[in-house]
This record gives sequence, structure tokens and C-alpha cells, in this order.
Amino acid sequence: MPTSESEDDTPSNSNQKETEGTKILLADPKTAILRLSLPMMVAMTLMTLYNVVDAFWVSGLGADALAAVGFSFPLFIITIGLASGLGTGGEAALSRMIGARDRAGASSVAMHTILLMTVLAVAVTVPLSLFAGDLFVLMGAGSAAGLAAEYARILFMGTFALLFGEVAYALMHGEGDAKRTMYAMAAGAVANIVLDPILIYTLHMGIAGAAWATILAEVIAAVPMVYWLFVKRDTYVSLHLRKFSPDPAVVRDVLQVGLPAAAEQLALALMALVLNGVIVLISSTDGVAVYSVGWRVVSIGLTPILAISSAVVAVTGATYGARAYAKMESALRFAARLGLGIGLGLAAGTFAFAPQIAAIFTASGDASGIAPELTTYLRVMSLVYPMVGFGLFSSSFFQGTGLGARSLTITVLQNVVLSIFFVWVLAIELGLGLSGVWWGVAAGNAIGAVLGYVWARRYSAGLIIGQAAATAA
Repeated sequence: MPTSESEDDTPSNSNQKETEGTKILLADPKTAILRLSLPMMVAMTLMTLYNVVDAFWVSGLGADALAAVGFSFPLFIITIGLASGLGTGGEAALSRMIGARDRAGASSVAMHTILLMTVLAVAVTVPLSLFAGDLFVLMGAGSAAGLAAEYARILFMGTFALLFGEVAYALMHGEGDAKRTMYAMAAGAVANIVLDPILIYTLHMGIAGAAWATILAEVIAAVPMVYWLFVKRDTYVSLHLRKFSPDPAVVRDVLQVGLPAAAEQLALALMALVLNGVIVLISSTDGVAVYSVGWRVVSIGLTPILAISSAVVAVTGATYGARAYAKMESALRFAARLGLGIGLGLAAGTFAFAPQIAAIFTASGDASGIAPELTTYLRVMSLVYPMVGFGLFSSSFFQGTGLGARSLTITVLQNVVLSIFFVWVLAIELGLGLSGVWWGVAAGNAIGAVLGYVWARRYSAGLIIGQAAATAA
């Protein structure tokens, strides 16, 4: 077992170490996509499942409790988005270093990313904890404002564990260590699934129990990551605070993808806030409950595609760092075909069984009234499943190449410009109500995804042509 003084960490060997994960990253890109995405599909399915199970248990507390979680959702997206964005920036930079066979550079990237995460945790926790109540009043939470503030304040107490988990997942995945990333994520998800009913009902903690279950699960998931990275030290990256030297160039390398990636999550939060506002305007807090529960269910359908998207970041980064542009384009095309096939299958299943799925989450008498609208939401959103991968993979592709601004452009185009435009036209101008909101989101995402994929393919083709011309010269 390597230690802080092991020969793996000596300068002479600093760029020589190989792990199973790095071998996967640097081999056939199609195989790498599959081997990195399959463990993440399992882990992310469990993570998404616990979100759905959480919604199921909270639904037993009534529509106000569901709405409280729904109003907390945008703030939670912001928090996760900042960490996820930073993690993505670290993952992309790390995988490019692996492609360039620079282990010392990869280790520096990882250490900078973790320290940036620590600063972020402090910056996020304090204001969100202090002003949660005022924010929910401004968001129009109404009778659900008190419950939403109670839920959110407890949740934000676990910000450090949440942020560390997101960043550590990304770094280990970025070096191709998908299996152990899966184990940690799965441990947290299973813990949350088990703790939810115990804390909410057995211990009579109500919505506060749901928040505490999430915090405890985050800690459980973080513990093995700390062990692997800082105690066992058998990862590709070597993390030693006493050897750390701040490097503005590394910070820029991480943030040139990390900041746009975080901004992408903020764009999603902005869309959620706008949608909540539109829904309250044309409906009620019941409409917010439909959106909150429905999105959790849709997230299960998107899980395989999101897992592939995560693999695209690492594989693109490694092939780009190695200047293997033909392999890079091959990985993108393979991911797109895979995502299309999975999306078609998931769309058919969700559309066919939407009433049964809706019934599961509207079992209590207070929540049963939203079942018909939830069914409509699920059926409309299922139609966009086949197209989602094109947009997600294109964003991940640009993140892997270090072009975070282009990835941000695709996300903003889909979720802010096009989606909000179509929502406004269909729901407000044409008076289609909640159905107009759902169709607007679907249309914006589908059109934006196609445009993003065309852009990514044009960029990769340009790199291949440029490399061929340089070789010929």
C-alpha cells in the first residue's frame, strides 16, 4: 500500500505510474466510454432513485411538504452546480494531463481543485443558511415557505460533505477510476434510502428528517473517498498538502472549464426559478409539486445518458491531451449513437407507463389531485429523451477540450433562451397553461441539443483536418 513516502511519489517516478483507470482512458475510446459509463449508470441510478424515494416519503407529508422540497430545489441545484462545475473543471484538466502523460501535473490539478472546493464550501454555506427564509418568501412559496426554510437550513449544514463528494467523484472518474467512484456514490444513495423512512416517520422528524437523511448520506459517501485519496493513496494522483505549491496557471486551467460548468448549473437553476414563477402565475403550488416530483422521475430516465456524458468528459480530455483527434471524434459519435438508442427505449417505457409511475408518487389523499397533470408531464418530457444525449455529449465534449465557454453556450441556448422562449409563447401567449410549460421545455431542449451536436462535430472535424495538414507539411 503506497504511503506518503512510497516510491510511487518520488520525483523520478512522478510521471511513470499507471493505474487500471488510466489504461482504460488511453486505450480504445469506445471501450473507454462503456467502461467508464456503466459503473456510473449504476451509481447515478441509485443516486436518482434515492431522490425519487425521498419524494415518495415526503409526499406522505402532504402537498405543502412536496412544494417545500420543490422550492428548495433551485437553491440545491445552485449548491450542487457550483461543486459539480468545479469538479468538472478538475476532471477535464486532469484527464488532459493524463493524455499528455504528466502525472505531476495531474496531481497538481487535483490538489488545486480540492482547495478551491474548500473555499467554495465556506462561501456558499453562510449566506444560504442565513437568508433561506427570505429567499423562499421572494420565490412565492406562500404556505410552504416555513417548511422550505426548515428543510433548506438543515440541508446546507452538510454543504462541505456534499461539495467534497462532488469534487472527489469527478477527480477519481477523471483518472478512469469509475468502479470505486460507483462504490462511494452507491453507499451514500443506499444510506439515504434506508434513513429516509426511519427519520421522517419512525422518529417523527417530518421534513427535517428528510434533510438529515441527506446530510448523513453525504458523509457516508465522503468517507471512502477521503480514505482512498489521502490515506491509502493508491490513485493516479498523489495528494500532499506539504508539497503543494499554488500555481495560478493550474487554477486558470481548472476554472476555464469549472466556472462555465458551474454557470451551466446556475442556468438550470435560473430555468427552474423561472418555471416555478410561471407555474405559480398560471396554476398554484400544486403545479410546483408536479414539476418537482416529475423532474425527479425524469432524472431516472436521463441517468444512463448523464453517465455517458460524464465518460465523454474524461475520454475527450485524455484523447485531446494525447492529440489523438480521430479517436476523440470517434468517441463523440459512438456516445451519440448509444444515447439515441437508450433514449428511444426509455421514451417508449415512460410514455406507456406514465399513469402507473404518477400513481406511485401521488398515493396520499392530499397529493392524489396532481396525478393527471403529473402523467401529462411525464409523457411530454419522455418525447425529448432521444435528443437529450446530443446536447449533453456536445457540452461534455467541449468541457473535455478545455472550451468551457462553448459548453456553457449550448446549455444556455437550450435551457434559458429556447426553453424559456417556448414556455412563454405556449403557456402565456397561447394560453396552454401547464401543458404549455411542459411542451416549451421539451421543444427548447430538443432544438438546442441538435444545434450543439452540429457545432461539436464541426469543431472536431476542424482539428482532424488541421492535424492532417500539419503532418503533410
